Amino acid sequence: MVQATTYKEFPMRFSTSKTCVSVLPGAVVATALMTVCAAASALPAFSFDPAAAGLAGTMIDADNILVSSFAAVTIDPGGTFTQTGYLPVTGFQMMGSSFTPSGLNTDYGLYIAFSGSGTTTTNDPTATFNFGNFTSLTYTLYGYNGSATFGFSGNTATETASGEVALASGMLISGTVSTVPTGGGGFSPSANAMLTVTLDTPAFFGAPDPFHAVALTAFTNTSSQVEPFAGGFRIRQGGGSLNFAPVPEPSSIALMVGGLAAVGFLYRRRQGAQRWH
Repeated sequence: MVQATTYKEFPMRFSTSKTCVSVLPGAVVATALMTVCAAASALPAFSFDPAAAGLAGTMIDADNILVSSFAAVTIDPGGTFTQTGYLPVTGFQMMGSSFTPSGLNTDYGLYIAFSGSGTTTTNDPTATFNFGNFTSLTYTLYGYNGSATFGFSGNTATETASGEVALASGMLISGTVSTVPTGGGGFSPSANAMLTVTLDTPAFFGAPDPFHAVALTAFTNTSSQVEPFAGGFRIRQGGGSLNFAPVPEPSSIALMVGGLAAVGFLYRRRQGAQRWH
């Protein structure tokens, strides 16, 4: 049975070329963020024109997209995972100020359908930090007129939109996943990814011209939004953000990868120190 949404927004922000990842508590986060985000700058702005794609909305000027998350994650004991779901757009931001465009999720709506897979450590997520990488990830941004609901049928995410128009699509450049124990048998999953952008309905993308070539995503979910099942878990009404950037320079990608490596190194070092106390 499809369940209607009550959206929760978790705005997160990326710089134009440096990806900021927040997945670990305390000093580990501080050190990792200094490594990854040393030269952060303002997000690139963009304009969407829903009417140009046949949608019942007006021009949107923003630099960040806020989404909710309905996803199912299955984990193989051998250390591989798959993840599929929907990301309904709940609002936008411009320079840190959130807003909801007139008619969004009443007269028309936007959502992202995605599917991905990867590898991860196989420790108990309720007791141990886990870290992994996407090996594949594809998405399509859709627009539709009217309203829709998002939920689950068993362990499969569902949506009720009709008459969708494919606006953009893309695939993985790089991405990571993690889980952090939160106590009481719960855990918080996170995901971050850099993706290509292919315009399927170019008229929707008002500016810049040519449009940004890269999409950057970040998702962190609280344990209350996680529903475990045998072999995996659902994320219901989670949240995150998506924004855009030009094609990143190789040095920017190297900085991001180096920062993520620092996260893993610092965590392993801290765990080793704890064993000696």
